[in-house]
Amino acid sequence: MNNLVIGMGEALWDVLPEGKKIGGAPANFAYHVSQFGLNSRVISAIGDDALGEEILANFDHKGLTYDIPKVPYPTGTVQVELDSNGVPQYEIKENVAWDNIPYTERLEELAKQTKAVCFGSLAQRNVVSRETINRFLDAIPVENDPLIVFDINLRQGFYTKEILCNSIERCNILKINDEELVLVSRLFGYPGIDLQDKCWILLGKYNLKMLILTCGINGSYVFTPGNVSFVPTPKVEVADTVGAGDSFTAAFVASILRGEPVNVAHQKAVETSAYVCTQAGAMPVLPSEITR
Repeated sequence: MNNLVIGMGEALWDVLPEGKKIGGAPANFAYHVSQFGLNSRVISAIGDDALGEEILANFDHKGLTYDIPKVPYPTGTVQVELDSNGVPQYEIKENVAWDNIPYTERLEELAKQTKAVCFGSLAQRNVVSRETINRFLDAIPVENDPLIVFDINLRQGFYTKEILCNSIERCNILKINDEELVLVSRLFGYPGIDLQDKCWILLGKYNLKMLILTCGINGSYVFTPGNVSFVPTPKVEVADTVGAGDSFTAAFVASILRGEPVNVAHQKAVETSAYVCTQAGAMPVLPSEITR
């Protein structure tokens, strides 16, 4: 029973120039995990409104399992503008449903069955969802030997040093990009050293199993105690980069849970995110040669 892979936090609509698409890192993560054949689930909240119903219908169509109650707040939306390189800029609406995810007995039961969970900083901007995420993490049995992934995912000003410290202390896999690493290093008081040294410091200080650093076109790294894996970023024709990082995390976690070594999981993650960059939106169907 202890085999659930959970994406926890925001479920929302990304309103792109060409129309709206399902978004939110936890849903992106859980959907891509499911494409690798694992038992995934999204935990979030929606409003009692048409946009919320449309999210559930979309997840049903994709075959994505979820635990998403309706709460008395509007379903979340994000206005997304793409720059000339296809990189998204976000305007995230506040005081919405996913800010108010309730902690329930159902979540307590799901936590007991959890083998891996991915959460970020954005869904912790409001105290209700933040406390729910923390209680869920506390309820995962240690004997499950779970993968606790903190994908920092800094957006606008929706984070504090306290939230980041608490989350890194609770996780055993930290995923961060190069820009986020610079910001976090300033917050934590070691700005003057190179990126790899910053990663070794975080890995050791917080006793992490792994630290994943993504550097866009400059490749990505996975640090483990005493070792580092580097994979260059493939050159592809980019449609947009929305959800690419989430697909990276999903493919990496799925591969590790399948028993693959870190370097193999890393390569699979890079291949997956590169493919997602060639497609519009965050949740394309992955080809079988990637998911097998």
